[in-house]
Amino acid sequence: MEPDFLVRLILLLPLAGAVFNGIVPLFVPALRRREGLIGSVGTAVVAIPFVLALYLFLSFEGEPIVATVYTWMASGELDLSFAYRIDQLSLLMTLIVTGVGGLIHLYSIGYMHEDPGFWRFFAYLNLFIFAMLNLVLGNNLPVLFLGWEGVGLCSYLLIGFWYTDLKNSAAANKAFIMNRVGDFAFLLAMFLLFKELGSLDFDVVLTEGPAMSQSTINWVVFLFFFGATGKSAQIPLYTWLPDAMAGPTPVSALIHAATMVTSGLYLLARLSPVVLSAPAVMTVIAVVGALTALVAATIAITQNDIKKVLAYSTVSQLGYMFLASGVGAFYVAIFHVMTHAFFKGCLFLGSGSVIHGMHHVEHEVAHHGKGALDPQDMRTMGGLKKYMPTTRMTFLLSTLAIAGIPLFSGFFSKDEILFKAFEYGYDGHVYAWFAWGIGILTAILTAVYMTRCYVLTFEGKERWPMAGEVHPHESPWTMTLPLWVLGVLSVVGGFVGLPAVIAHGELNWIHHWLAGEHGPVLEAEVHTHVPLALEWGLIALGSLIALVGVGLAWQWYRQHALAFDARLRSAFGKLYQWASELYHVDDFYRATFVRAVVEGAEEGLAPFDRRVVDGIVNGVAKLTAGVSRGLRLLQTGIVQSYAVAIVFGVVLIIALMLFG
Repeated sequence: MEPDFLVRLILLLPLAGAVFNGIVPLFVPALRRREGLIGSVGTAVVAIPFVLALYLFLSFEGEPIVATVYTWMASGELDLSFAYRIDQLSLLMTLIVTGVGGLIHLYSIGYMHEDPGFWRFFAYLNLFIFAMLNLVLGNNLPVLFLGWEGVGLCSYLLIGFWYTDLKNSAAANKAFIMNRVGDFAFLLAMFLLFKELGSLDFDVVLTEGPAMSQSTINWVVFLFFFGATGKSAQIPLYTWLPDAMAGPTPVSALIHAATMVTSGLYLLARLSPVVLSAPAVMTVIAVVGALTALVAATIAITQNDIKKVLAYSTVSQLGYMFLASGVGAFYVAIFHVMTHAFFKGCLFLGSGSVIHGMHHVEHEVAHHGKGALDPQDMRTMGGLKKYMPTTRMTFLLSTLAIAGIPLFSGFFSKDEILFKAFEYGYDGHVYAWFAWGIGILTAILTAVYMTRCYVLTFEGKERWPMAGEVHPHESPWTMTLPLWVLGVLSVVGGFVGLPAVIAHGELNWIHHWLAGEHGPVLEAEVHTHVPLALEWGLIALGSLIALVGVGLAWQWYRQHALAFDARLRSAFGKLYQWASELYHVDDFYRATFVRAVVEGAEEGLAPFDRRVVDGIVNGVAKLTAGVSRGLRLLQTGIVQSYAVAIVFGVVLIIALMLFG
């Protein structure tokens, strides 16, 4: 089959699913109750594109393929087409989006069972996949930006899906508004590029972009990076993502583990030739990524809501990816995007399975008048491995992967990020040493807080009310099958990127695929290579950090459970308190930007709206009413008066014709 036709199918199937699930039920209400049909269609229109993308992947010969659908707009120098690019980077991202997305759709059939908005939910999910595919397949920046904005819109719809709860609506608004801040910078970068190059096609941007003046390159890359901090939740625009956990858990897995939040990394990787031409901005990218990773990790270790722990973990892991981009290792950032999609997707879906099971306990406790129970609070869990063996095993595999235990997927990608930072520092870039040190510290914290999350949830004794009388149940197969698939990928997914010390890098497939001779992703050049013995030492250090972190946390929390949190709080005092209070970043934003905007609107814009805007509108209305009252006097109802008016008009017209 022709690639053009396959690309159109890959894009149009999710859109068709969104139309079928979102519009048809509006006119056929009986369809809303057909969960089997809606869920099957919604899942199939994502699974089939995965198969088609896999065919393109296996048959790809190395040269980029551009599939042009039609000319979008042509005016002067501007000539934009709806064109899509098939190359190593877009194919890999398409496989991640449709593969992990398809599993999450299948999981959602069980998770959203009996929800009155089941049909809307699948329509939003399908629309999200369509937007994300436009983002990763677009052959020019405007098409990419349409997908960029599309996933922002869909995230708003999905985060606020249960909109009757005002907290959910507030979280959706926050995500939407904070993303718009970054998107404005994205637009400015596009305007600047078009002014300099006269085109926004990637072929032109990637070949001619590095030849622009240094100041222009710096501004373009910085603006794109700032746009990426909004979509990919980096300092200073990261606070929306933890609040976005208000949405259904499949939303967290899809948007905040595998797709939307990785958009910023994809953008930097796609524009890697231009980014590498701005070394000063790369320093900013690496430092911001490292600081974000550390700040989010310290917050995660203080949280008790299982989804909040995973949310801040996502922010931290995204920081790792930006750290890699900041030292020029873009292919490694995409490698971690892939492994993160596996283990974090599994962790989020596992947390959803736990919450799904704990809802039964919550209802029983409330029914017997034993108080309220938060089904997401790890302090009221414990001992779940007896009742939810599949969820427990897959959650454990993913925890070991994100902690960086050797031979699990996270070990390979995280170790490669730390090595690239070390190598860049070894080559004389001092800021890379700082990033590497922060990365090592964050790796220790990651192993500790993720082990804490697992142990408090699944190990030890049951801590919920009526523990001996009522217990949670394992989730249905539509939820456990995706857990097993992602759990297995969390174990074996890292073998596509074996370290360079093994077989001289010949077995590092992802490096050859993305950054090889014909790969679309460039990497920073280093002139002083790390000695082989030191490379092995760094691998040993990374392994030791993961093993010690997991081992110590297992012992601490297995023996003392919640008591150890009290010890940490006592040992670190104010630092622990600040971390548990999220460093008051949201409070700062509310006291400055939000308050300034709200008060400015109330004190400045509201009076202007009332007196000027409303005054003009009301004045036009009064003027119209006054003129109408005057004209109404001419309507006497007397035929003779109308005859006189007609004669007068005829005389006037004749006079104008004769003397005019």
